[in-house]
Amino acid sequence: MGLLDGKVAVVTGAGGGIGRCHALALAERGAKAVVNDLGGARDGTGSGTVMADSVVDEIRRAGGEAVANYESVATMEGAAAIVQSAVDAFGRVDIIVNNAGILRDKTLLKMEESMWDAVIAVHLKGTFAVTQASARRMVEQGDGGRIINTSSMSGLFGNFGQSNYGAAKAGIAGFTRVAALELLRHRITVNAIVPVAKTRMTEDIAATPQEFVPELVSPMVVFLASDLAQDVTGRVFGVIGPRLCEYKYITTPGVAKSDGISSPEEIAKRFDDITRDE
Repeated sequence: MGLLDGKVAVVTGAGGGIGRCHALALAERGAKAVVNDLGGARDGTGSGTVMADSVVDEIRRAGGEAVANYESVATMEGAAAIVQSAVDAFGRVDIIVNNAGILRDKTLLKMEESMWDAVIAVHLKGTFAVTQASARRMVEQGDGGRIINTSSMSGLFGNFGQSNYGAAKAGIAGFTRVAALELLRHRITVNAIVPVAKTRMTEDIAATPQEFVPELVSPMVVFLASDLAQDVTGRVFGVIGPRLCEYKYITTPGVAKSDGISSPEEIAKRFDDITRDE
């Protein structure tokens, strides 16, 4: 019996790279899969059906069940149609993996408004839109669900030339924590992963080793999608090639203002004490 038998999983941006690996891994463990992909270029331009259809064919050849969907996550109507495709094909939706993304890198001083808007729309609004549409369906079904979002090292730590992408990915990390709090009473878990893998999106980043293949990321997604993680929610996990970790915010002990800090000059004098983390 498979870990995800009887479950229906939707993976956005699943026509290649990490998303493809997620869809294959979920199907291998018994989930029926909706393979969503707009079929465009890395910058989000264009569209097509070949990428999603190819992954569906892979799943079916391996004995699994899958259907393709070609909607954009960047509109509320597209997001609703993605979730509806799962319901139409398989009667329900249990697992959402928000993976769709594009890149339009440019330094802050050269960033065009259209580049900012496009990246925010796909990553941040897309994650919101698909999460909202799927969560509403999961609440109606009444037996919980799993939502896995995709943040990034760029969002958590920053990366040169990616103010749009970093802002979107940081927003996804914050959105994940809020959604987890709100959906807890419905037994819907919401977590995020921060993957580092060599894909079409990262092919020109020399710092990402070739051996960091996208297949290394998907076991964490399958874990979070399963009942093994039924009590895990509101958390952000790193999958850095073969290494797994969790990202947490820390608060330094700091210094109380009652200790005599009442001016900018006194803050400067005590700055090391304020920021020291031990």
